Amino acid sequence: METPDKKHPLLEVWKTYPRMRKEGKKFLNTPPIERIIGEMFAIGEFYYYVMNLTTSTLSHHHENILKLHGLEKYPENLKEVIDLTHPDDIPFVIQAEQTAIQKMIEIGLEHQLYLKISYCFRMKTSKNTYELFHHQSIHTMEDEDGQLVQSINIHTNINHITKQNPNTVLICGIGPRNDFHQIKLQNFNQNPLFSENLTKREIEVLALIAKGYSGREIARILILSEHTVRTHRKNILKKTNSRNSKELLKKAFEAGVV
Repeated sequence: METPDKKHPLLEVWKTYPRMRKEGKKFLNTPPIERIIGEMFAIGEFYYYVMNLTTSTLSHHHENILKLHGLEKYPENLKEVIDLTHPDDIPFVIQAEQTAIQKMIEIGLEHQLYLKISYCFRMKTSKNTYELFHHQSIHTMEDEDGQLVQSINIHTNINHITKQNPNTVLICGIGPRNDFHQIKLQNFNQNPLFSENLTKREIEVLALIAKGYSGREIARILILSEHTVRTHRKNILKKTNSRNSKELLKKAFEAGVV
């Protein structure tokens, strides 16, 4: 499946997922980008790439990956992306993937195409410094036996918003699913999470605010009145001690709720 020089530390983790196809699958279609863009969250410079999960090979790169990391050519294998990760953050990334797999199994493997995984870690940039990136992963294709064969990964530079990693894994439902699972990894330093003071509905409203939805759009999505949405927003700002949406967004990243 992998040549020795292309092996990366996530291979052994992924092998524990029951629905991960082990042998290579060479020909994959472009994922439904229009659906992915509608579900992604990228407040800052971002890029994406499509990954063949059976070979860890990459394709359909967004051109920003070259500029943000100062690369001369598009990476062909996930190992090349992992090599850009801060060495101190590799253990966290491994544990984050293990945690995500465990939660997906718990939720139900039949829902794997409608779950988005996100967490943060530092990556080397074109400035030869390490900056904090927000990672999102969405599975986009399974074979006839329900085995995963393809995903799209989105990386957004959020260093301008916060440099503080919440060390939290977030698993959210997309499309027909409304899952919201926030998992704090206990083996890493934790920061106070203001989300503990928010109700489930307030967290739903916060997540939509972070995605840039207007009050009217949030009301339509959650089947609420615009007045109720405004009340929720006011309460969220008060509970999080945020003066405005910009400050709220910074705290939301640091709390690992987006």
